[in-house]
Amino acid sequence: MKPNHFLAKHFTLLYRFGFVLGIVLAIIYAHHQILRGDQTQMLFKGYLGAYSDLWLNYGNFASTVGNLPGSLSAWLVGWPLMVWDSPWAPMLLIIALRVVSFFLFDSIIKQVFSSTTRLLFMLLYWLSPWLLYDTLMYNPAYLCLFASMHFWSAFQMRHKPSFIYSFIHVISIGMAMQLHFSWPILAVMSSYLFYRGVIKVSWAGIISAMAVIIVSLVPYLTELMTNDALVEESDRYIGWGGVHVYPVLKAFLYWVRYGSFLFSNRIITDATFDWLTTVGWLQTVVQYLWQAVLFVVGGLTVVVSAKINWRCWKLIRPQILRDSKKVDDMTWLLLFAFAAIFGIFISAILSPIIFSYWHLIIAYPFGLIPILYLAEQWQPSNQQKFLQYFMIAAGFLLVVNLVAAHDSNKFSYKVDYAQQVEQYVEQNKAQLIK
Repeated sequence: MKPNHFLAKHFTLLYRFGFVLGIVLAIIYAHHQILRGDQTQMLFKGYLGAYSDLWLNYGNFASTVGNLPGSLSAWLVGWPLMVWDSPWAPMLLIIALRVVSFFLFDSIIKQVFSSTTRLLFMLLYWLSPWLLYDTLMYNPAYLCLFASMHFWSAFQMRHKPSFIYSFIHVISIGMAMQLHFSWPILAVMSSYLFYRGVIKVSWAGIISAMAVIIVSLVPYLTELMTNDALVEESDRYIGWGGVHVYPVLKAFLYWVRYGSFLFSNRIITDATFDWLTTVGWLQTVVQYLWQAVLFVVGGLTVVVSAKINWRCWKLIRPQILRDSKKVDDMTWLLLFAFAAIFGIFISAILSPIIFSYWHLIIAYPFGLIPILYLAEQWQPSNQQKFLQYFMIAAGFLLVVNLVAAHDSNKFSYKVDYAQQVEQYVEQNKAQLIK
């Protein structure tokens, strides 16, 4: 039996095991999240709505730009609490939405790639610290759903226009707008895909979705006219990123990192390993070893990711301009990945801030497309190496996730999510119950 055939033969078992493992890891992450300002902003809005039927018309505060528009963030926390009054209710919704996002992505992946590459997608998306490290009560945690809706609906529109798919496509952008200021990435992507002619839109669907979005924002716009605090005054301006150049370069680097194992520095540098030993010098040794391994592996995989992206760029470059010719599904995916890069580029130019990883995380799944494309081409003639790399990567990701979920900047084995929320609600009961 050839090694590759092992993955194909046991696909169903490995697929189900990986899926369940991803849910278990997400629950572990959620349980050990450290409650901070981003989470309490979400919790305050949700509990205020659930307990007092007061639904704030604006979302979380973001530096240099003010509050997000709309009340979606309040509803996403408040609705689950109205069904089950438990801190876990809104967290389980986040995990459920992650499941939806995975299946939306997977429904397209299985149409284009082999079963072994499909397992690779599960490994690099569903079990990746890039995704799992955001399993906490804050607005970027929801972005994977909007990314998957955008991707799935665009793929459905590649041959003919459809009211429902066009409606879902635009709604995904509008919902992202109420959760995070990275939504322009999706908007730019859609504009490019339409220009390139690789999606066929239903104008009725687009106009209907825009009407729904505008109606949902009417309460926010009304509030904006009387509440100056929703917009922060700053010396930053639209186009600041392009003038200062570095933000654009950093944004491109994140695109390459998303296809690698060079995860957030919050995972790499903030582990203390006090659960492993109380001996000071030994803790220091373990910390340096941990950082060395993650930086070396991360650096090597960044190089690999960069080379893969460069190869894919050379393949797709002749086809990025508008063309009436139809493209096959593989080429369509590469054009979609290019659209994501273009979206990041434009957003970085316009942005008044320097991006960190969570500012672009909505594009993270799209960064895996070049990796999957080259893996599909490479693995038939390198079956043994593919299996070896797959198993090594699986073990590596499992270890990183277990450490990050218990000992990192955002997560600690010393804390209990539910207890922190209950304490927060008790301390703020006078404001939440009116």
